[in-house]
Amino acid sequence: MLASEKSWNKLLPELWGERRELCRVKVQFGTNKKAGQPVQKQSNVISADDRKYAPTLDSVGDGSKDPAAGQVSAEKSLSTLLLLCLCVVLSMTTWFSATAVMPQLQAYWNVTPQQSTWLAISVQLGFAIGAVGSAAFSLSDLVPPRILMAVSSAAVAMANLGILFAPDASSGIVLRTLTGVLLAGVYPPALKLISTWFRKGRGVALGSVIGALTLGSAMPHAINAFGGLDWRIVIVTTTIASLLAAFLMIVFLRDGPYPFAKTSFNPSQIKQALANRVFVLGTLGYLGHMWELYAMWTWLLFFVKARLVSSDIDSGYMASLLTFLIIAAGAPACIIAGAAADRIGRTAMTFILMVISGTCAATIGFTFDVPLWAFMVIGIIWGATVVADSAQFSTIVTEAGDPRLVGTSLTVQLGAGYALTVLAIWLLPMAEAWLGSWQWVFLFLVPGPVIGAAAMAALRRLPEATRIAHGRR
Repeated sequence: MLASEKSWNKLLPELWGERRELCRVKVQFGTNKKAGQPVQKQSNVISADDRKYAPTLDSVGDGSKDPAAGQVSAEKSLSTLLLLCLCVVLSMTTWFSATAVMPQLQAYWNVTPQQSTWLAISVQLGFAIGAVGSAAFSLSDLVPPRILMAVSSAAVAMANLGILFAPDASSGIVLRTLTGVLLAGVYPPALKLISTWFRKGRGVALGSVIGALTLGSAMPHAINAFGGLDWRIVIVTTTIASLLAAFLMIVFLRDGPYPFAKTSFNPSQIKQALANRVFVLGTLGYLGHMWELYAMWTWLLFFVKARLVSSDIDSGYMASLLTFLIIAAGAPACIIAGAAADRIGRTAMTFILMVISGTCAATIGFTFDVPLWAFMVIGIIWGATVVADSAQFSTIVTEAGDPRLVGTSLTVQLGAGYALTVLAIWLLPMAEAWLGSWQWVFLFLVPGPVIGAAAMAALRRLPEATRIAHGRR
């Protein structure tokens, strides 16, 4: 066999994610009667659908063009994953740093109910702007991920620290929006960086990073749970954490041996992406997921306080502790769900998780009249399932969508998802004012997982779904 043929046969399953059915290469061996040497007769049978995808091989696959680059130790990959997860935890503590101390800020700034809502949604809005903007300018292609992450994390720390010097809520809203914009330079590049270290086990690796984001988002509540701490200590602590993350990123993190080819956001491709059934259903599932997730995370502290007050329990700092435990339950769940999705299929895993989380959202209001331990059981199950499927939606689009549109598809999906969280977060306090209590407000989140689960069930029935999770759908 010629060396070039060996290389091609080795590269083919790697570049196409081991989806050999996309391009079936039939190889027949014979014998050169004159020379007595084995010869190879090769015929390629490529379907019309294969030809549509074939020109874009270099832009998709698992990110490596050089099979020799694959020789990397499992220890190095694992140590990088652990370090990156630590960095994400530290940096993401700033996401909910103001939300965790919202009651204190309301008193300090004399915040109106409308300003409270804007303080809560400003980070989401900023993140959506930052994510779409960075994709439009291809920042992750122009700047190495670890550099982009380190600079962004340091800038996030400064914006977060600015809360200490903000004279009023309006200034705080501007700073929180800026924080969201800058966090878009940390989280998406982290997912890209860790993908350069893993071919096999990438689902678990991505789930681990999202688990780190979850734990980091919960950490301000843990800090605030230490009774008697001034709100400024929470802000300073999360600022130091983000600066430490920037230091670790720039000094110790490195790109892996499986770099991704450049992909870009092209507005002219949006119409093409919307004509792709996999993208539409995958994004619809993601929107249902996002409708529920961040609104739950944002207002859970207020819900828990109301639940404790209903039982004549001093809400104090216990509310912060319980909120931390519920949200943090999602961290290990992300890792477990990532591994399970690789085994049973992504559409099946996301369907199951959204059914469970939607059920929790619909029933947790009834726990105002049950023992606290029963409330926490439902709360922890909800906290685990509401975030555990986060990594699967973008993976579905990259595996089964049109690879020529992957950059545009992921940007539209991410931007639409975080933009929708703004509406959901804005809606819940209005619902609380209308209902007169926090007890039933989470019912307004139930449509999200219901629609998302239906989208995953529909996607699973599509012929294109066989390209998801190596045929497991």
